[in-house]
Amino acid sequence: MTVSQSHALARQAPFPHAVAGQALDSDLAENVLKWFETTAPWRLRVESFYEQYEMNLHEAELPQEVAPVLSDERVDSLRRQLLNPIEPQELILTEVNAHKLLPGQTIRIHNDYIGGEETHRVLIQLNRDWTDDCGGILMLFSGPTVEEVARLIRPRHASGMAFEISPTSYHAVSTIRSGERYTIVYSFKRAN
Repeated sequence: MTVSQSHALARQAPFPHAVAGQALDSDLAENVLKWFETTAPWRLRVESFYEQYEMNLHEAELPQEVAPVLSDERVDSLRRQLLNPIEPQELILTEVNAHKLLPGQTIRIHNDYIGGEETHRVLIQLNRDWTDDCGGILMLFSGPTVEEVARLIRPRHASGMAFEISPTSYHAVSTIRSGERYTIVYSFKRAN
């Protein structure tokens, strides 16, 4: 398996996170994106702060060319590239989900904190020809209000972002204006 990954840049503010321009090799990213766009079994989920299509990749029947996204080798690679720069402790994968956002959908400010059941996330973006005009910008906040926006991260194809989940890991996704925005979400917890 060929894995061409870029170095992740880590920051501590507004909360511990790391970003890499290339987190998934091109062939695998293209295979997953094609499946997401065609026959993947999406289901709509509506909550108080978001509406999106989702699927649990452990429960879905993955095509052979998509299955490597769940391999131990892939998870270890993402852990080394994106999580090690922000978390020295051992992390255990808890689940892998995928999200799809369509025009008009948004994810309002939230922190993902559910009492320590999950402590870290890795997000892999799969968005062909995405531009700023499409919307869907990942926004990081230093507090729970829009005025506290601290960083904007474009959802570039095959890029990755990892962050520590805490009561202060406020983030959101701006409204999708055009296109379909896809994300693979790897969730982890501390081993101890």
